[in-house]
Amino acid sequence: MIFANGELRSDREINAVIAELEIYDLPGTLSGPPLEADTVLDALEALGAELDSGALDPLIAQYAPPGAREELERVRPQISRAALERRLALELGGLAGPRPFGRSEVRPLGVLLHIAPGNMAGLPAFTAVEGLLTGNINLVKLPHGDKGLTLAVFQKLTQLEPRLAPWLYAFDLSSQYSGTIKALAALADGIVTWGGDGAISAMRKLAPPGCKLIEWGHRLSFAYLSGWDGMDLSPLAEHIVRAGGLLCSSCQVIFLDTGHLSVAERFCKQFLPVLEKAAASHYKTPGQAAQAALYARETALEQTVDRTGSGDLNFPGQSCSLTLRRDMDLELSHLHGNVLVKRLPRQELIPVLRRRRGRLQTAGLICPDSEREVLAALLARAGVNRITAPGHMSDSFPCEAHDGEYPLRRYVRVVDIENPQGRTETAPEQENF
Repeated sequence: MIFANGELRSDREINAVIAELEIYDLPGTLSGPPLEADTVLDALEALGAELDSGALDPLIAQYAPPGAREELERVRPQISRAALERRLALELGGLAGPRPFGRSEVRPLGVLLHIAPGNMAGLPAFTAVEGLLTGNINLVKLPHGDKGLTLAVFQKLTQLEPRLAPWLYAFDLSSQYSGTIKALAALADGIVTWGGDGAISAMRKLAPPGCKLIEWGHRLSFAYLSGWDGMDLSPLAEHIVRAGGLLCSSCQVIFLDTGHLSVAERFCKQFLPVLEKAAASHYKTPGQAAQAALYARETALEQTVDRTGSGDLNFPGQSCSLTLRRDMDLELSHLHGNVLVKRLPRQELIPVLRRRRGRLQTAGLICPDSEREVLAALLARAGVNRITAPGHMSDSFPCEAHDGEYPLRRYVRVVDIENPQGRTETAPEQENF
């Protein structure tokens, strides 16, 4: 299906919709009044009120995967009006205001094409919301498996605020339709790409000259433990099970600040019961427990077949597992409660992590309080962009950056306007956005 101008249309109309966008819709919208941030905030506030009241529960149950309601509750504070207003002030504040030559203004890029991610329910709608907040027209290419959730959200949002209809479009297209995606890219001033290397490389080829490519690629995250004896490891275990290894902020490897294999073995024996307890509390139905047990069994079999002679040590548990490897590389773990453990003495931390430069995201740090600042500084120098408690690795924090950058700044441009009466010697105090 296609969502255009507040209405659902058939996929068969894609060529007509693109032609209308190019000839009528985009020029007409861009020629009219700009989209004010307050209009977007009012609509999101109304949508949030319906979410809080339970009015959206039938929609969530119909279109979202299991657990989506609980995940929405976790991120709800970050999409409140107050949180979004703080983001606007922090990310765009100071970009506009008086200058020695006249003034600077913040303007949207114009048209954004979002190649939306599919690893978390609601992310396609969220990336469009960021585009709306910055006054852009948003063309969203939906991920495989969206199941209609984003289309339903866009419908609800434009019903609550009809003025948003010309600023929101969605296309439920397979990535195999490269010709159609190229036609959409030709209409865009910026392309927001979420995904792996393949998706980003493909969009680099499709993006026309002069189109800004905004990449939110896949990232790797890990836990780093130093002096963990006697510390509570249950938040780390709960994160590993809850995130399932599916998010960029998921713990892929547990790195231990030691060079001794015997110490790493002792950790695995100590941590496995904690991980088993977290799995038992998370996989509550017999079907969930059976699925998790199957993943753990498959992991053990793959280790046996693919890494014979590697020296790996497998610690199988109930619906989870740990695999102790001898190398120090940061890599993807198996999913759903099956995680890698490796030794990484702090003196090796920077050279090892530098191999993944540009790919690092979150480090969940467990260490004595007296060493936290030293290790946090070391992780930051290695290229890590988020340093959290392990239980909060996949949580969103108010006003945090995204992969080391403020997203809203990437969706706008600064227009400098000279004062026709002449330049001033000094600029007055800047105004906030």
